Amino acid sequence: MNSRKRFLRGSILAGAVVILLATSDLFAGRIRHFVPQQPQVHLQHRPKDANPYHVQFRDVAHEAGIHFRHERAASPEKLYLETMGAGVAWIDYNQDGYLDAFFVNSGDTPYFHPAQPPQPALYRNNRDGTFTDVTAGSKIHADGTFYFGVAVGDYDNDGYPDIYMTGYRHSVLLHNNGDGTFTDVTAKAGVGNDGNWGTAAGWFDYDRDGKLDLLVTNYVQYDEDHPVSCGEDKPGYRAYCHPDSFHGTSMRLYHNNGDGTFTDVTQKAGLVNNDGKSLALVLADLNNDGWPDIFIANDTQRNFLYYNNGNGTFRDATYSSGAGFSEDGRPEAGMSADAADVMNNGLLYLFVSHLDFELNRLYRNNGDGTFTDDTIASGLGQTNILNSSFGARFFDFDNDGWRDLLVINGHILDNIPLYHPEVTYAEEKKLYRNVGDGTFVDATRTQGADFRAPRVGRGLAVGDYDNDGWLDFLVNNNGQDAQLFRNDGRNEPAARGNHWLGVRLIGTKSNRDGNGAHLKLVAGDLTSYDQVKGGMSYMSAQDPRVYFGLGGHERVDSLQVWWPSGLKETLSNLPVDSILTIVEGTGVAQARRYAGIPGPK
Repeated sequence: MNSRKRFLRGSILAGAVVILLATSDLFAGRIRHFVPQQPQVHLQHRPKDANPYHVQFRDVAHEAGIHFRHERAASPEKLYLETMGAGVAWIDYNQDGYLDAFFVNSGDTPYFHPAQPPQPALYRNNRDGTFTDVTAGSKIHADGTFYFGVAVGDYDNDGYPDIYMTGYRHSVLLHNNGDGTFTDVTAKAGVGNDGNWGTAAGWFDYDRDGKLDLLVTNYVQYDEDHPVSCGEDKPGYRAYCHPDSFHGTSMRLYHNNGDGTFTDVTQKAGLVNNDGKSLALVLADLNNDGWPDIFIANDTQRNFLYYNNGNGTFRDATYSSGAGFSEDGRPEAGMSADAADVMNNGLLYLFVSHLDFELNRLYRNNGDGTFTDDTIASGLGQTNILNSSFGARFFDFDNDGWRDLLVINGHILDNIPLYHPEVTYAEEKKLYRNVGDGTFVDATRTQGADFRAPRVGRGLAVGDYDNDGWLDFLVNNNGQDAQLFRNDGRNEPAARGNHWLGVRLIGTKSNRDGNGAHLKLVAGDLTSYDQVKGGMSYMSAQDPRVYFGLGGHERVDSLQVWWPSGLKETLSNLPVDSILTIVEGTGVAQARRYAGIPGPK
């Protein structure tokens, strides 16, 4: 088997990509809509202006006091574990209203034995633009397990978010004690995922019983004690292996029993699938029937799409949905995944990122349970062909009312220039602005040196750490310093006229995180939809709040929330530039305006 089959694809493959502009009859079928009176697919056009507002992202990690450096654990043996890198998370662990940062780190291998195993890091937000490393005081400590992914959720509904870290041969659940410390409860909970290479994980209430369940995906069957040698047999050309060298592994679904324990219901739910070589997932209601579904991006295997039947089981819609393969029928690298309403029509589109000489894919939601590959038509397929993409998220970076896209890049092979001089190991990020008519414009070159500096990017988490309404992001780079990018949009004259609304949901009958809730916002001629989703990006955890960009609208006419419990609430005449806290059954508990914190200079 040629170990460079995917990683070392050449220009011949790139030139052979066949572009098929597929068509689909919208709403050819009929599905049960969870959101009453789901709108017709009417497009809310804005002027087709390719020039983004002058929003700048600036790396303020070091000034903010974040000095985390991911340990790659590199060795001459090129163990597969070394190159995958790790996730990152936003978590308000002390519930003071400000996001704290959590970074996943690697671990020991047969060829890497430091005196102190690599440790994850928890940074407390000081609410003045700086962070303090509180890892030691939090009692979070790694024992040498090689960790990869992170999922954040309040599984016991006690008001404090907990942490789940996926790892090689073992994963861990850390219970938030509410006093700044965490306790390892993995054994009691029964969610160790032992023997597997855990990657992406996500919390969601798949049976809508008011308790968060856990979905854990796994990568390949790999034995670090008996590594496979890959690459060419000459000095400097040894390479990390191709996924085809290994068998896949099924995901695992853990049902929350409500007493601190979980039951593995993977088989009962119809989710056993050993073709999985998974690195990313999105847990969201993709067909608007009120039940959260599962979408998984797989490496060199088809993507998985499982629709929730509403009775504790799922049905495999991978082949019938059109979201399992590229437009030309091929499985691709599948590194990251996200789902968002990019057309403001109530339908979640899917995005999957891939490696160099493959196209990052955008799948249009047709509204009938099927998807169409819109990669070329959307403008997202033309600019990233030489990059390898990991973390990716949709969010409205300029608050104009349309969700844009951020992609984090970095190659797998540290010696890739030996094979392809035009490809680099460290790569620049990509930023795309949503034009509002189904297309995106590459806005990368509007950014400064901080944003465009090449890195070996992996995990990405988007969140508003300074509560100024302009979404920022964290990046965990493989073997490099972490990055915190502050969105300076509120300081830019061309963008500051745009308004926003943040929404934090607190469930009572529903799970406390409000995970699975649907939201519909109306402000003048703007209608925008979103959901509280699980997973997203590459093995990372996002800001749990939902943010809406409002453009120039100075008032929100209405905000409707459909809770997982079935309760529908409508709030009217809401202030903009505020973060609303909505408690299920009681309406707005708090509408707080933040002046924004100054941040490091």
